[in-house]
Amino acid sequence: MKKLLLFVMMLFLVCGCSKNSDELVMVTEAGFAPYEYYRDGEIVGVDVDIAKEIAKELGKKLVIKDIAFDSIVNEVKTGKADFGAAGISYSPERAENVDFSNDYSVSRQVAVVRENTYKSVSEIMSKRIAVQLGSIGDTYVSEHFKDASVVRQKKYLAAAEDLKASKVDAIVMDELPAKQIVLNNKGLVILDEEITSDSYGMIVKKGNKELLLAINKVIDRLKSEGKIDEFVLNHTEE
Repeated sequence: MKKLLLFVMMLFLVCGCSKNSDELVMVTEAGFAPYEYYRDGEIVGVDVDIAKEIAKELGKKLVIKDIAFDSIVNEVKTGKADFGAAGISYSPERAENVDFSNDYSVSRQVAVVRENTYKSVSEIMSKRIAVQLGSIGDTYVSEHFKDASVVRQKKYLAAAEDLKASKVDAIVMDELPAKQIVLNNKGLVILDEEITSDSYGMIVKKGNKELLLAINKVIDRLKSEGKIDEFVLNHTEE
């Protein structure tokens, strides 16, 4: 019995020490330029720039993991990552599972369509609309575009390919990533109307007040210094 207890204690110690306390693990979905995307094999973007400042504040090494967007909340909730940043909008459902930081960016939800197809949002409300699975666009379209056929994709790039191939009629998504998609995909345009707007925050495991305070401190400082606007400009192609 004593040997069994000793084995269990040793196993607990090994498991408990498996996470490197010198690392700060961030989860994201790196297909959301300018907030997170790959450049020369490295994940970069606005969220990454902010995350580096957070790691610096805490004296830790930043480790970034690229996962599916709809898995981010659960990774943070279960403690597999310290925090998540991926253009994550606040919602009551998400707030039941994780704690949100102060907001650091505001984005408009817009519609991307093929050229010479639709001119207003009202024209697409009963069409085939692509969204990113688990995004605010997904929630909004599902709730407000009752007659639409919603096509959920893991990544916006897949949605863009569907749009170009006429498999869907529009994509509802955040404005800045939409601009990047239009820039890189000839024949796609953004409708002038705003569909809705939302704010981005970072997420931590519920009750992790120490990390949340550190994140909020960095976000507030960067906002007051105008650094976040600078980060956006640095990652937005002209």
